[in-house]
Amino acid sequence: MDFKHLLADRTNQMGVNVIREILKVVAQPGMVSLAGGIPAPQSFPMEIIRELTGIVIEKYASGAFQYGPTEGFWPLREVLADYLGDKEIKADPGDIIVASGSQGVLDAVGKVLISRGDMVAVEAPTYLGALQAFTPYEPEYVRMDTDDDGLIPGSLEDVLTSGKIKFVYLVPTFQNPTGRTIPAERRRQIAAIITRHNALLVEDDPYGALRYRGRDIPPIKTLAPDNVIYVSTLSKVFAPGLRIGFCLAPAQIRKWLVIVKQGIDLHTSTFNQALAAEYIGAGFLASHLPNIIDLYRPKQEAMLSALDAYFPKGFKWSRPEGGMFLWVEGPPGFDMEQAYWQAVKRKVAFVPGKYFFTTRQEGLETMRLNYTMTDEETIRASIKTLSEVIRGQERH
Repeated sequence: MDFKHLLADRTNQMGVNVIREILKVVAQPGMVSLAGGIPAPQSFPMEIIRELTGIVIEKYASGAFQYGPTEGFWPLREVLADYLGDKEIKADPGDIIVASGSQGVLDAVGKVLISRGDMVAVEAPTYLGALQAFTPYEPEYVRMDTDDDGLIPGSLEDVLTSGKIKFVYLVPTFQNPTGRTIPAERRRQIAAIITRHNALLVEDDPYGALRYRGRDIPPIKTLAPDNVIYVSTLSKVFAPGLRIGFCLAPAQIRKWLVIVKQGIDLHTSTFNQALAAEYIGAGFLASHLPNIIDLYRPKQEAMLSALDAYFPKGFKWSRPEGGMFLWVEGPPGFDMEQAYWQAVKRKVAFVPGKYFFTTRQEGLETMRLNYTMTDEETIRASIKTLSEVIRGQERH
């Protein structure tokens, strides 16, 4: 039987995650992946998780395996309030919603806020997973200009002045895909613009804890609390398979996010939330995070030094103080997708940057590189291979 006629119209807007498809290529034997934004398994606190499992069963007994409130497991919401307080975000536990990863929050935001044809403002480039979450609800994307310091405030001002934007979506700290971080002064300008226009900002902060150098910069939520939905996750600092994300939203929106979640999954895994509550509350996160930083910092430094050593003139790249990604820009007219297929033949994979743009033909000369899943020696060798691929393509 052909079931195509039964599919909802919105499936016309859905597509496979391009990066997930690229990762299928990465699965080939001998392939080196500089592609996916995947935490290193060595970063998972396995011994701590073994200890936490015993603590949770002893402390919460059958309660850790029972249905729970849609908003989230109360002990986790309590420790998350303190966790956000360390970021200078004022939060009451009752204001926090726990979700199945931050991706679950983004889908709920799309379902609650986007009607067909609504305009959603995004950075150019932006996080592909957000586009996948929002696109089935059929928005029109409005691109905002960026530079080496992230979103340009004047572009945000122009966008909010020129049309009725439903909301603005940003990843201000160690952005995926570029690794860029919006500086403090620019954040103040963005907060002032958002407030003046009475606009709504969705601030996605999955990477903020992964800082290798420099000082933390307070989230935009601290500067415009009534105008920001703050979204974050424990996937990068605990374990992604546990699927623990959370958000802090204005009350009128929070109500609808809860209603939407009730229809999706009733609530996030109680047991996983209990593990997270003890991981944060008993100080395990604070003690383990330096291990993650020490794991990733030399990997990033190896990639940056290899780019300096091997990549040809005419190419430039971001130099983030943390996160999981570097962004490389080639000269205008360079075809990075063609370079990708040549690199795959040499057993090195990355993500062509064009997939992170909402405007066709934009970003053709760009690539995203990830360093978390590969050791330093392999990173250096792989960057050397990429440079050879690029030089070979330039000669042709």
